[in-house]
Amino acid sequence: MTLPAAVLWDMDGTLVDTEPYWIAAEHDIVEEHGGVWSDEYAHQLVGNDLMVSAEFIRDNSPITWEPERIIEELLVRVTSRVREHVPWRPGARELLAALIDEGVPNALVTMSWRSLATAVVEALPEGTFAAVVTGDEVEHGKPHPEPYHAAARMLGVEARDCIAIEDSPTGVRSAVAAGVPTIAVPHVVPVPITRGAVQLPSLRGLTPHDLVSVVADERLAGDARVEDEPTGVGR
Repeated sequence: MTLPAAVLWDMDGTLVDTEPYWIAAEHDIVEEHGGVWSDEYAHQLVGNDLMVSAEFIRDNSPITWEPERIIEELLVRVTSRVREHVPWRPGARELLAALIDEGVPNALVTMSWRSLATAVVEALPEGTFAAVVTGDEVEHGKPHPEPYHAAARMLGVEARDCIAIEDSPTGVRSAVAAGVPTIAVPHVVPVPITRGAVQLPSLRGLTPHDLVSVVADERLAGDARVEDEPTGVGR
């Protein structure tokens, strides 16, 4: 069974369980400005481009800072907590190590900015990620396909020959739109069933060959769905 040309990893919620850090930081800065934040609002921001999230926070709280300042304040708080303790998602580090042993390159494709991505990457063995794409270094963030196209380009591979691992609806839409076969591992928020993506409950115990099998099964199921669809031909 041919292994993927590369595996493209989302970070927050997929590789590391940092969503609680983000949610706590959002609560803190809004409440420090006399506002009230809710988990419902916080969950709407999961997987988003940080600029979109910052504008949402400003529009729904008393904060009047520019979006860039909101992002920087959030990043300082979340990065500080990550440097104290990296909350790895189950099975993620083990799968990364197995992919490296098999010679499969990995890329990190995150809407977090470079400062936070660096804190996570530095907690892993050197060379774990052959490429890193961050939200402050692309013109269009997720759900636009640009981040995944950028990762494939940096690795010198075709997007369709890779596998993406995501946890959010926004991230899944981005990877699928880029033509990357996608595995969704929902965490903080549910992910709608999406053609081009298959859902798993966890990465725990998965091998590189398991990833290929899962994606191959989804492709076969997708082909079957297409064959079963009405053609529209008739009287």
